[in-house]
Amino acid sequence: MNELHDKYDHLISYLKSLGSVAVAFSAGVDSTFLLKAAQEALGENAVAITAQHASFPARENHDAEEFCHLLGVKQIVAKIDQLAIEGFRENPKDRCYICKKALFTTLLTLAHENDFKYVAEGSNMDDLGDYRPGLKAIAELGIKSPLRKAGLTKSEIRSLSEEFGLPTWNKPPFACLATRIPYGEEITEEKLNMIDAAEQLLFDLGFPQFRVRMHGDIARIEIERPFFDKILEPEISDRIYEHFTKLGFKYVALDLHGYKTGSMNVTI
Repeated sequence: MNELHDKYDHLISYLKSLGSVAVAFSAGVDSTFLLKAAQEALGENAVAITAQHASFPARENHDAEEFCHLLGVKQIVAKIDQLAIEGFRENPKDRCYICKKALFTTLLTLAHENDFKYVAEGSNMDDLGDYRPGLKAIAELGIKSPLRKAGLTKSEIRSLSEEFGLPTWNKPPFACLATRIPYGEEITEEKLNMIDAAEQLLFDLGFPQFRVRMHGDIARIEIERPFFDKILEPEISDRIYEHFTKLGFKYVALDLHGYKTGSMNVTI
């Protein structure tokens, strides 16, 4: 635990050295923890900056606004037409790079317009192990990654978040909705809205971790295996099927492998 607190002290010292920072804030586990640390280190010289776009789940917008109010930190909202980003709609394998480059360029501009020196984002040490072309864009733009600078892993961030009483300490990760669509298949607002509405039902039904992957008119549901019995209860499965087909899916399937992060990357 002392080693963990040493990492946190290093994080605070590093944030103080930046002078002022705008934290790219999505209301997830990592960015919430980073925002809390930034406010502790810099006070009013820390601000939240949230990019609202088509791939950002609607409920996360509410969570982001609510936490900023709770923490007493200013929030800057950037409404971005993600589908207008050149190359994004076509969904190539470097889609995340294309998107992050455009989004963080906008966030940098807004931060500087509001007199904040740096933009910081919440990737941690665990993010270095998967296919994440977005990290390349972040590095090219000079975006700061304080959690990686402090050597913090996801489990350590959750542990400290619980200790500090942050509401996100056990929150499941909710990646960009575009990750639900196979590379090479066009991303449209209609598809993203279908996925968002489908996943919202799973959230409302109490499933803690899930993805709805879109394969044409098929919805492939990924949930954790311990919840297979629950989702196959007739009352639950019937409700899901009825809701998904009303959204426009013709078939609804359960992935027998269960939930897995980055499952669309198997084609790379």
